[in-house]
Amino acid sequence: MINSTLVTEFLLEVFAETWELRLLLSVLFLLVYLGSLLGNLTIIIVTTVDQALNTPMYYFLRNLSILDICYVSVTVPNACVNSLTGHRNISVLGCAAQVFLVFFCACVEILFLTVMAQDRYVAICKPLLYPVIMNHQVCVQTTLASLFICLVLASVHTIETFQLSFCHSNVVSQIFCDIPSLLRISCSDDFINKLLMLLTAIGFSGSCFTFIAISYIHILSTVLKVPVKGERGKAFSTCVPHIIVVSMFFGSGAYVYLRFPGTSQAVHEIAFSVFYTVFPPFLNPIIYSLRNKQINEAVKKVISKIFQIL
Repeated sequence: MINSTLVTEFLLEVFAETWELRLLLSVLFLLVYLGSLLGNLTIIIVTTVDQALNTPMYYFLRNLSILDICYVSVTVPNACVNSLTGHRNISVLGCAAQVFLVFFCACVEILFLTVMAQDRYVAICKPLLYPVIMNHQVCVQTTLASLFICLVLASVHTIETFQLSFCHSNVVSQIFCDIPSLLRISCSDDFINKLLMLLTAIGFSGSCFTFIAISYIHILSTVLKVPVKGERGKAFSTCVPHIIVVSMFFGSGAYVYLRFPGTSQAVHEIAFSVFYTVFPPFLNPIIYSLRNKQINEAVKKVISKIFQIL
């Protein structure tokens, strides 16, 4: 990171130019942030306390909720404080930490969504083999492998990014530090960085998205064979929102990270970044868990126990 010392700090964007709009957007994002914390904490608590939810599906849901709390906490609180106070400065070290954490959380999110798609595929399409394929040991090993792979990927991309020189400008056209915005203000040859990003997008994200898509195609084809219309509709109502969130996450992330040529307005960058950093942690608890009867019953049990203690 020696070459990046030409710039000692970066300037991040704020939500809007006018104070009134900044205040409105900051309050809105804080509400979304608090909603994300509440939804994900609820899932973590009930899946930990209720022994009936000690299954692979809820194990991965709990891991996803822990990840989503970390993911949304990396960007939203700092962006809201910056917009409310007008303080846009962030150190090079702070920017590097944010780049690493955002990339790491996004990669783990991709792998967790992929594993959860596999879990649903095995449960619906191969129910008799489910206890064998998705045993506890496999679940733990899959989680640890996901964390390790993403740790390596995030480290490589962060190190490569901050080996560049940033002498043209220190204004990042984003509300948080991310790799595409930093590459645009670099005055070094960033061919290796773009190649790495392209290979990661195709080899890592592309293969995961393909796996998820194939899994859901098999799930939907199996569901169509179910004779009971009510059960079929229930399965569709569960799968379709999953597909929408996954598509939104992958689509917006691909747009931001693969759209290198030319310059785009900061408002566009911010809008698309929200779709892969803010909305998934907010929507995942609603779509994956809070619409689940077992989760709702577990929440009622936990609330009743709390009232009994009080």
